[in-house]
Amino acid sequence: QVQLVESGGGLVQPGGSLSLSCVTSGFTFNTFDVSWYRQAPGKERELVAAISAAGGNPNYADSVKGRFTISRDDAKNTMYLQMNSLKPEDTAVYYCNAARSVTPVFKYNYWGRGTQVTVSS
Repeated sequence: QVQLVESGGGLVQPGGSLSLSCVTSGFTFNTFDVSWYRQAPGKERELVAAISAAGGNPNYADSVKGRFTISRDDAKNTMYLQMNSLKPEDTAVYYCNAARSVTPVFKYNYWGRGTQVTVSS
């Protein structure tokens, strides 16, 4: 059974930091690209950060570059998102994702249930 479980969300003041974790099971984690998405109220889900199965150069949304860091620990089947210098506009539900393309038209695509991050004074 595939599971992705996020943790680490919460309430933080502007300028503060949070560290999110996503523990996974039920699939071969080290063969999957992993990423973090977020969805704010009334907005579409957006990609925040991504890192490939090979652990290559990560990609970030322009809005979080220089403040967020994505990483993975294949030995622990876990991905992380370190968030620094948080702003009120970072408030959202954060979701972890793991994906692997099998054919040009089919890929495995797994999601966590999300963790709430609220940045407010």
